[in-house]
Amino acid sequence: MVSEEGAQHVQNSPHIAVEVGSPVIAFYNEIKTDIEHATVEDDPLRWGNACKTAILLIVSAGSLIAGLAVSIQNPANAQIQSDLRASSSEISWTLSVFILVQGIPGLMWSAISEIKGRKFVYVSSVALFVVASAIVAVSKTIGLVIGMRALQAAGSSALMSIAAATLADIYEPHERGTKMGLYYSAPLLGPALGPILGGVLTQTLGWRSIFWFIAICAGVVLLALVFLFKDTFRKERSLTYQNVLQKRTKEGELQHQHLDKSCPAFSATEKPAQPVLESTTSLQQTGDLNVEANSPTIAPASSMKDVNVSLADVNPFPPLLKIVTRLNNIAILFASGLIFAFSYSISYTCSRTLSEHYDYDALQIGLVLLSYGIGSICGSLLGGRWSDRTLAKLKQENGGKGYAEMRLISTRPAMWFLPPVIIGYAWVCEKRVHVAAICVMLCLAGFFSTWVYASTLAYIIDANPGRSSTVVATNSAFRCVFAFVAIEAAIPIQVAIGDGDLYTLWAGIMIIMEALILAVLYKGKEWREACEGEDQRDPQKL
Repeated sequence: MVSEEGAQHVQNSPHIAVEVGSPVIAFYNEIKTDIEHATVEDDPLRWGNACKTAILLIVSAGSLIAGLAVSIQNPANAQIQSDLRASSSEISWTLSVFILVQGIPGLMWSAISEIKGRKFVYVSSVALFVVASAIVAVSKTIGLVIGMRALQAAGSSALMSIAAATLADIYEPHERGTKMGLYYSAPLLGPALGPILGGVLTQTLGWRSIFWFIAICAGVVLLALVFLFKDTFRKERSLTYQNVLQKRTKEGELQHQHLDKSCPAFSATEKPAQPVLESTTSLQQTGDLNVEANSPTIAPASSMKDVNVSLADVNPFPPLLKIVTRLNNIAILFASGLIFAFSYSISYTCSRTLSEHYDYDALQIGLVLLSYGIGSICGSLLGGRWSDRTLAKLKQENGGKGYAEMRLISTRPAMWFLPPVIIGYAWVCEKRVHVAAICVMLCLAGFFSTWVYASTLAYIIDANPGRSSTVVATNSAFRCVFAFVAIEAAIPIQVAIGDGDLYTLWAGIMIIMEALILAVLYKGKEWREACEGEDQRDPQKL
């Protein structure tokens, strides 16, 4: 990884224009620069704090509404079922479809953001969300509600899948844990507030009011995106653009070879213009620049001006395959999915437990579940800050050099407490202990689970430079698929074996999750560097 000082040195160094195919290009290919610090115009990493904070607030507000849309409907389910003459399974699908669909389109939005930028994707997706929410509010059939809930989810998925990538565009790695923690508290707060707001709106104005409320809130975010949001995407820092540039350069060289063979009189001065690459002349003399041998070669903006990228060039599936075939990535993605599945399972089953065994209404259930949301927000904020602090301390102890896996050490304190807390929750529910004990266990379970998640989210971005939007979209897809499976399986298992055995089982699953993270902590660097070495030997695989 290029140090901040090294990155500054590169940006201030003189440059030489080099024609593709010239002997000097061999020297250029030996220079490996951190893609996240490639020279760009109007560098988002150098924007002022006010601009960065505005972007953080806008994407967090959008994610808050996306999270709110998941659970705000729950208190209105009985009213919707009666009004639209729907079955219980159809009502269940309005939630399950939302969760499942929310994860999948993120890969498409990620691909489009590599062509049109982040702002275009945000505005398009939030506009879709607003329209779908309004249609749900006026729906006369349950089928239309299910269909529009799916479109709602598709619109909200961009906020959930590329918001973290947007923060990676504007914040340095040593800041990301804290900022990711701040951001992730928003989508956690949404599901916690949803049942309360949904209960109040349903009891006072009817079930349709909750979707008008969401549509209005999303409309405000849409206006902020249009008028206040500044696009953070820079193609020079995208591996997609780098790969397209390499492809077009090779195509141009093959064309020149063909022209030379077919027209011997074709002179060198008559050759079509070549893309221009830049080589930094002073890098050989820079002793303080920490250069990773396996980092991709960076082509500057001057060589990209005439490169037109289409959807075919940003097919999300090859990068997706590249991400999921790396052991360090797949282990963290599974760990992330298990944490998210646990979160949805405990929220879903706790509602049933409180309704059937404590005789609570929708508003009371929402207030109890708020304790889980509060714990999650605290865990996200403190876990993210502890993650950055741990990374900075370890880098200092390592002579100023750091690597992505260092961040995961910050998860170990929470790992000791999470399984015992889940077991505690299991048996206070099973034994019908006073609801105060349930609130305490929910708060602690939310705190320790999101403490771990804050570091894994920052790690997956740090470990995949140049692919932030794709890897976050992939993470979102894993989370939502795992959550969908957990919701579909949770109630039948709860009915069959009870809360005690169900959450004792979940404690065991969380131990597996922790083992995956520890495997990446101790072996991930080796796995990652082996894959990067293969990519360096065969650039076509990037």
